[in-house]
Amino acid sequence: VKKIVQGGGHHGGAWKVAYADFVTAMMAFFLLLWLLNVTTDEQKEGIADYFDPNPRIAESVSGAGGLMGGLTISPEGTMAADRNTIAQATTPQSQITALRPQMSEVDRKIEARKQQRRTSEQRKFKQAQRELEKAIEANPELKKVANNIMVDTTPEGLRIQIVDQDGEPMFARGSAQMFEKTKTLMREIARIIGDLPNQISIRGHTDGIPYGAGATYTNWELSSDRANASRRVLLEAGTDISRLNDVVGKADKEHLFPDDPADARNRRISIILLREELTNPDAYKDIEEEERALAGAEGEPAEDGEGEFIEDGEIGGEDMEDGYYDNDEPDEPLFQRSPGAIEFP
Repeated sequence: VKKIVQGGGHHGGAWKVAYADFVTAMMAFFLLLWLLNVTTDEQKEGIADYFDPNPRIAESVSGAGGLMGGLTISPEGTMAADRNTIAQATTPQSQITALRPQMSEVDRKIEARKQQRRTSEQRKFKQAQRELEKAIEANPELKKVANNIMVDTTPEGLRIQIVDQDGEPMFARGSAQMFEKTKTLMREIARIIGDLPNQISIRGHTDGIPYGAGATYTNWELSSDRANASRRVLLEAGTDISRLNDVVGKADKEHLFPDDPADARNRRISIILLREELTNPDAYKDIEEEERALAGAEGEPAEDGEGEFIEDGEIGGEDMEDGYYDNDEPDEPLFQRSPGAIEFP
């Protein structure tokens, strides 16, 4: 008996069906990837909440009051996502900026000049830091204690710290006696900061190891004496005494490494070039006064109550209406009352 098997085999068509299923699945997969790429986070979370068998529904009714109630401006309420603000969800950034209070032209000029002054001061700080690094690199004696120098910028100003290292102290242990290498470093610091106008704060710090019980000399006296010793060396090196703002002993209250009070690097001297805005706020106040005076001289509308309120007929006996007038040009009112729409000259 001869049996004939038809279909299948190498030349059958079953593979076409499998290939078509594979292509369809790949198309669906890439379509899914595209949809995930174009949807926002809020939309994704909303879809996820739609299929959530245990949807989160708030107890209060400050939101929209439904499963897909969306976002709410209050901390509580029905939410499809975590807390958010209406501005973040629906308002473009340009509209948010437009809603903020706008600064006047005078205020913008004042802020620009203040910022320019701050930038100039910051540039001088960076220059002083670079000069100190070059001086240490060029001096073989200072190069040995390069690890004992830390320079950074803080909200107070440029901070130069002379820190102890294990096996490389800057002062005799438990004493305010300064080593010669420390004096050399102090003189170099005094030379570099000598041309800067900023006032100086000198602060002494110790580690957290206390003196023995009953001792009359403590970390407070030690930190103060070391700060004073540093002050004397800076003055001998030519620092103007009028630039000294304060000399403070901080003891063990401001550790450089709070997690390890016994760390040798907590023993240090901080020399801070204080920002002008902290020590001489009048300089920034003068900028504001100059700009407002200049604006008044140019005939701009007075701000913050400046200018003079003139009542009817007070100028030369003329029949003029109440209003605010520029002090320099009293003949022309800045604002006039109108029976109809408000007009601004």
